[in-house]
Amino acid sequence: MSDFKRNARSTEGVDIGEIYNAKVKKIMEYGAFVELVPGVEALLHISQIDHKRVEDIREYLNEGDMVDVKVLGLDRNGRFEISHKVLIEG
Repeated sequence: MSDFKRNARSTEGVDIGEIYNAKVKKIMEYGAFVELVPGVEALLHISQIDHKRVEDIREYLNEGDMVDVKVLGLDRNGRFEISHKVLIEG
């Protein structure tokens, strides 16, 4: 099992509905992997960064940046669903 899947399933220290100041660990074309709390990472999907279409994620985030995200719940695979755009005005 990948570190991402193992860490994302662990809910220790992470509460659904809470807001976290997460550190961007890795940028991908489809989103950014962020660390919610030490040892727990989740994918911030590119569609959850802003209300408008994000063409280039690097215009918004870079590795090492801190970003506020809200934990919306768990997907069917037990991974955290998170969003930044729910915290900003549209």
